[in-house]
Amino acid sequence: MVNAKINGIPVQVAEGTTVLEAALKVDVKIPKLCHNDDLEPWAACGICVVKNGTNPKMIRSCCTPLEEGMAIVTNDAELVQTRKTVIELILSTHPDDCLACPRNQECELQRLAAEFGIREQPFPKRLRDLPLDDSTGSLILNPEKCIRCGRCVKVCQEMQNVWAIEFLGRGEKTRIAPAADVKLGEGPCIKCGQCSAHCPVGAIYENDQTGPVWEALMKEGADAKTCVVQIAPAVRVALGEAFGLPPGTNLTKKIYTALRRLGFDMIFDTNFAADLTIMEEGTEFVRRFVDGGKSEGGPLPLITSCCPAWVDYLEKYYGDMIPNFSTAKSPQQMMGTMIKTYWAEKAKIDPAKIFSVSIMPCTAKKFENHRNDTMYASGFQDVDVSLTTRELARMIKQAGIDLLNLPDGESDSPLGPYSGAGVIFGATGGVMEAALRTAYNLITGEDLKDVNFTGVRGISGIKEASVHIKGTEVRVAVAHQMGNIAQVLDMVRKAKAEGKETPWHFIEVMACRGGCIGGGGQPYGATDEVRKQRIRGIYDDDEKSEYRCSHQNPLIKQVYAEFLEKPGSHKAHELLHTHYTARDLYLK
Repeated sequence: MVNAKINGIPVQVAEGTTVLEAALKVDVKIPKLCHNDDLEPWAACGICVVKNGTNPKMIRSCCTPLEEGMAIVTNDAELVQTRKTVIELILSTHPDDCLACPRNQECELQRLAAEFGIREQPFPKRLRDLPLDDSTGSLILNPEKCIRCGRCVKVCQEMQNVWAIEFLGRGEKTRIAPAADVKLGEGPCIKCGQCSAHCPVGAIYENDQTGPVWEALMKEGADAKTCVVQIAPAVRVALGEAFGLPPGTNLTKKIYTALRRLGFDMIFDTNFAADLTIMEEGTEFVRRFVDGGKSEGGPLPLITSCCPAWVDYLEKYYGDMIPNFSTAKSPQQMMGTMIKTYWAEKAKIDPAKIFSVSIMPCTAKKFENHRNDTMYASGFQDVDVSLTTRELARMIKQAGIDLLNLPDGESDSPLGPYSGAGVIFGATGGVMEAALRTAYNLITGEDLKDVNFTGVRGISGIKEASVHIKGTEVRVAVAHQMGNIAQVLDMVRKAKAEGKETPWHFIEVMACRGGCIGGGGQPYGATDEVRKQRIRGIYDDDEKSEYRCSHQNPLIKQVYAEFLEKPGSHKAHELLHTHYTARDLYLK
């Protein structure tokens, strides 16, 4: 431990703690812009400068460890003026179109400019006139607004290990750009959106598709369509943050009501489709596991396939492991297919007249809607538009809906009611836990007395667990945040190359830190503490559920009895499964 003073306030912290972190311990807030809790500090912006005692030299608090006896000063006239000048210099190369910016009122640069009372621009404007890049269909890159803080580059390269974004040029000509200076959609980008979630300004943001949704909701007469919507597990515990509520607040029933007031005709829940996914994926795992991965069921380990950014990564980086990938579609796509087949048939509605919308925590879901031909299993595009949690928040505000004071609503049947296993899909480890709950039943014909698999919970980057089913060991691994994935898959590759048994039988992968609760389309400002609160909200919902296993959901049983026959049936494969194709990192 080291002892020091910050603005005269004694503080004791562990050795290695930065000045910035130590200041928070005594409720002193030091302004920052390039710093983010998820990333190693690299002192790019210079706004967090402080002084040590009477020494006139300014030090950057984000990367300077607090040392014994330091007397840190975080605020004096010179420091304030220095920070203000840095902000003014950044603004001199930044457009002034705040009212039309997607980050308006959620921009960290805008907030700092307001806090420092910047009313004039003493430096001449030096805009660079760089073009927008909308080639991914999921994300928009606007390098004109880049402040060169480096967050997106560090996220993409260090957290995600994708290397789709880099800095090009030198000095005044430095700019953010896709790797190799190609279009973003022509390179390694997996559309996870973590760059946009960490960008402090409007340089990277989701492709806003609320326009087509508003248009569909307002159509009348012969052009009118039946507008159907589904909401993902992670949305319900994060949306409230856009309305001032604490992370993890579960707004499921108020979201149902809000969606009805927006004009949607039917409200379904992606959690139901998560239960459906478990039935298909669980069946697939049991087939592989029972015979050691030697039959037509495919090799072990089985790797989950619910995350579209992970699917994109696998096809580009690990094409040799496609045989290990579950063919089960994601819950979003299963729901889209079921809406335009099973439900359309029951409701006697022409699927061509259905407009299907999903509300997702993820930017990559926009890409998944048309990833390959299996996303048109109904004969139409199964999900017409995917909106992020942020886009839904904007629509609710635009409609003047007082979300927090809405009465509780209900989803529609039969594609609405869900089990606890369905909702935990939103957290890292949740897909694995839900699958194990049902796999136990599929193997033994019995239900677990205790369905909680706590070994796969938490936000450690890689989690391992061993589960015993009637004396048979099932070894599982859970990895989230793309940068952790290679370690797991390379161990599998090595075991295969040496002819050894692979370390695990079942692997869950999520591209984003914390799983979907930390998705690229969630409200800004996620930290590990925020992620933990969102995860707690997810598991609270699970614990309160009448049914906690997917196979116990009566509506799931009904769907199979009336339409899909049984898990893994030929019809289920036609509608609910997909295929993968190894692809090059760069389009040729």
